[in-house]
Amino acid sequence: MEFRDLKKQYQVLRKEMDRAILEAVASGAYIMGPQVKELEKQLADYVGVKHCLTCANGTDALTLALKAWGIGPGDAVFVPDFTFFSSAEVVPLEGATPVFVDVCEDTFNIDVADLERAVQEVLSEGKLRPRVVVAVDLFGLPADYQAIRAVADKYGLLILEDGAQGFGGTIDGKRACSFGDIATTSFFPAKPVGCYGDGGAVFTDNDEWAALIGSYRIHGKGQFKYDNVRIGMNSRLDTVQAAVLQVKLKAFADYELDAINVAAEKYTERLQDIVATPIIPAGFRSSWAQYTIKLQDSAQRDGLQAALKAEGIPSMVYYPKPMHLQTAFAQTPDQVGGDGINVIPGLTGNLCPVATSLCARVLSLPLHPYLTEEQIDTVCNAIRKVLR
Repeated sequence: MEFRDLKKQYQVLRKEMDRAILEAVASGAYIMGPQVKELEKQLADYVGVKHCLTCANGTDALTLALKAWGIGPGDAVFVPDFTFFSSAEVVPLEGATPVFVDVCEDTFNIDVADLERAVQEVLSEGKLRPRVVVAVDLFGLPADYQAIRAVADKYGLLILEDGAQGFGGTIDGKRACSFGDIATTSFFPAKPVGCYGDGGAVFTDNDEWAALIGSYRIHGKGQFKYDNVRIGMNSRLDTVQAAVLQVKLKAFADYELDAINVAAEKYTERLQDIVATPIIPAGFRSSWAQYTIKLQDSAQRDGLQAALKAEGIPSMVYYPKPMHLQTAFAQTPDQVGGDGINVIPGLTGNLCPVATSLCARVLSLPLHPYLTEEQIDTVCNAIRKVLR
């Protein structure tokens, strides 16, 4: 059994995929070829925003957003404590300070009440300027953007939607990657829509920010390739990857998103009476980057994972360590991390207890659009056997 069966997906899409890849290879336009611009238009239309700019990976997408806003030293960027490392990593790379915020037990996404307390703490301390909140759509579920927007507007924060896992999710029919002032996603192969390598994209309705991102991603270019007007980076999506994504985006929109929601519902039906299954709030729809259950403690989680492995069932722990305990952000008495990075780890004396607890209890199960009912039964029966 595969955790996310990309080989099966390729077999289903093989005819269209091979044709798209070979056409891209035959064209000779390997960097920023026509498929890239076509894909950007398709992605913008799907999400429902004015601009989409592709780039080399999801981490670069976050970096490009921060660069467009001029985020740097003295700025505070609020980041969920329970997320993938890149959500926070990009902040000190721009010289800014990540401030870690706890998450909600039920949705895994940022706790807006804790966000407001953290903003007030930063303002009270007076050393940093609150500038940005990174709202992560974890495991495919969009964050609570109505509540986040209220806090952002109150304190003058920009919202950077990290939709690396959330692409395809919705709130009242509006799609993820359209909720932030700028939004980003990742096309890492295991993501809801993934390419056959690395890739990412940035979304915004703002013309000025889109122009800046378009410049930053190609060495800070101006009017033409060798007119460099700012210090930028090399972050372009390869034409072959764009061709792959065009095929995958169509399959995702046509049937994969529906299929993975059906599979997730079957998991919940079979497991909700024996383990804490994911909660999807009313009006929300997840794109199910992961199906993550919660166990009572680390011993029960680790025991279940070992038992599943013995049955040939893969599982993953996303994530085993919260951001504020990562070595790169390790605290010293002067509030400077192990790499000389300025860090405020959340509320004083309250180091994100929910996020810390979740890291010890979560376990993600195999899930993809091609998962069969027989495979779901196999996983669920194995879980029930252990937990009973």
